[in-house]
Amino acid sequence: MKNTLATTLSALAVAAGLGMTSAAAEELKIWTLSFDNESANVAWQKIIKEFQAANPDITISLENRSVDEHKAALRVAAQSSQGPDIYFIWAGLGLGGEFVNAGLSQPLDKYYDEYGWDKRLVGTAGSFSKIYEGGRHGVPYTFHGEGIYYNKALFEKAGITQLPTTYDELKADAAKLKEAGIPAMTFGGTVNWHLMRLMDVILEAKCGAEQHDQLMAMKVDWSTEACATASFQELNDWSQNYILSPFMGIDNSQSFNLFLAGRAAMMLEGDWLVSQLRNENRLADFDLFPFPTGTDRLYGFAEYLYVSSKSGKADAAAKFLDYMLSDKVQQDNLGAFGSISINANVKYDKVEPLDQKWMDIFAKHDKIYMNGDQAFPLDVTTEYFRVINEVASGNIKPEDAGKAMQTFIANRG
Repeated sequence: MKNTLATTLSALAVAAGLGMTSAAAEELKIWTLSFDNESANVAWQKIIKEFQAANPDITISLENRSVDEHKAALRVAAQSSQGPDIYFIWAGLGLGGEFVNAGLSQPLDKYYDEYGWDKRLVGTAGSFSKIYEGGRHGVPYTFHGEGIYYNKALFEKAGITQLPTTYDELKADAAKLKEAGIPAMTFGGTVNWHLMRLMDVILEAKCGAEQHDQLMAMKVDWSTEACATASFQELNDWSQNYILSPFMGIDNSQSFNLFLAGRAAMMLEGDWLVSQLRNENRLADFDLFPFPTGTDRLYGFAEYLYVSSKSGKADAAAKFLDYMLSDKVQQDNLGAFGSISINANVKYDKVEPLDQKWMDIFAKHDKIYMNGDQAFPLDVTTEYFRVINEVASGNIKPEDAGKAMQTFIANRG
């Protein structure tokens, strides 16, 4: 009995020791999206499992939400003491800047120096950390371009034999598709940012790079700038004639399914769509080209991971971020998050044609223009969404849309 008791006490002591070790482990809460691209969700789980195996003193708790739910949760976190240690958000002065300005992000300058992140990051992707006041905020998670994916069979059916190289040629092809009974593009209007992409690229095409930037910086008058009015007129024309209807009643996922089903010829999407098409075994049916704007800039953005200012675990958070940015992790998960890695040391072998297309596009462009919801402050973004939706729905005349934007901007105080 003494031996049994001793064994039992010994087992309890071991169990207690394990409990103490587990209790001592630092938990990092990470908030990110529920990605439409399932390979990204799988990669996250794999990375977390491997990181925890290599760092038993740190555990990861991952929370996934839809885009709008994620933004709402972060806005609540910015006003409370609760929230994540690391959070995902788009880089830029708009969405990323909203939470930096709200005090939810802490500068990472010392970790950039300690881990030497700049030595392994693709320069363009890492540059977004430098745009904020008071230090470098966030590290790149992905760097994306957006362009036009098209159904090769539907283009052939409409008699389109050459890809458009100008905006006018694209409109002419949209007319050919309509004549053949094929909607040119599909969008999901219930998520504001999906249709916004069309307005963004039209502004770039109609205004040119410099004037487009001035409009987004709110340094010129939307109500008197002729190219802004022309852009809203173009948006109205696309909405009335060349977008699969009823687009205002569906979301982006439904829009993608309609694109897969051949209900529309084109979709304005990012390089991540390659993985979605791969998951559907449909890569051979589609091709892509940059939206022809006449400028030398690529439509795109960076996604970042930020360390919350509310977290007391910055060192552990930086350790995880360093792991995410490492050569091995980026190489092992190449293609899971996008066509290119944010790590400059990654090697690309056996690249599929659509991935190669994106690599060629990225190599050709060294300038980008960002999505409107990343360029504007939050309140202006909300009005931008509203005006775009009202023009697309026919509730605001195109010639009145610029005035609505400018009135809001002027009354911000």
